[in-house]
Amino acid sequence: MVERNGKLIAKQVKNTNSETLTNEAIKSIKESELVYTDEWLGYKDISRIYDHQIVKYNNKEYVKGRIHTNTISGFWSLLKRGIIGIYHFTSKKHLQKYVDEFVFRYYSKDSQVSNTFNLMLSNTEYRLIYKSLING
Repeated sequence: MVERNGKLIAKQVKNTNSETLTNEAIKSIKESELVYTDEWLGYKDISRIYDHQIVKYNNKEYVKGRIHTNTISGFWSLLKRGIIGIYHFTSKKHLQKYVDEFVFRYYSKDSQVSNTFNLMLSNTEYRLIYKSLING
């Protein structure tokens, strides 16, 4: 989820069915907010809670006035290209760590490289050793 010119929330979920996606939306989105999505059936129950507008990719509709999903699509595109081009593979165990890295990259995309590196170092919370990385 991403707020236009605002906060990005990206997280691993157990599945993309309607119950899961609706529960994630409720945790992060105020009831008074507008929600824009594509026509994925997992979003169908969101309309019961939010002012929910849809763009229909299957009908080659990508923008309908102010309604579009370009912001979140751009983020997922960067993440997917990063995984394919840099890491080549992710395990389910570490998927959230990769997602977190690209959320960090998204937030720091307009910063100078040295500032981004220093910010990354200052936010490092723990040491990950190889043994714990590959076990379990």
